[in-house]
Amino acid sequence: MPSTISENKQDFFQLVYQVVRLIPAGRVTSYGAIANYLGTKKSSRMVGWAMNASHGMKDVPAHRVVNRIGLLTGKTHFETNSTMQERLEAEGITIIENQVQSFTLIFWDPAIELKL
Repeated sequence: MPSTISENKQDFFQLVYQVVRLIPAGRVTSYGAIANYLGTKKSSRMVGWAMNASHGMKDVPAHRVVNRIGLLTGKTHFETNSTMQERLEAEGITIIENQVQSFTLIFWDPAIELKL
């Protein structure tokens, strides 16, 4: 029996969550880097949807996923507008005006770190 779109989305979300669980504390990655690693380079928006759907999943550190220039674009999907920043700062990451500082230094690229 063929997979439904809903099943395909769920499978994709689970793959995203597997990658996000591997991001070390004190590091961040981007929606696009995850999509690229999963072989779906143009699906960064769907990675964002997966992150939005992950809230409440304690084992998925969604706060470590930011946009391609380090902006906390997903912050409105957390308990409060400051939760994402607070979690990152608790891991030693500096945030100024909703942007990760030293972004390139702490960027975690799954294609490199997980040896694609």
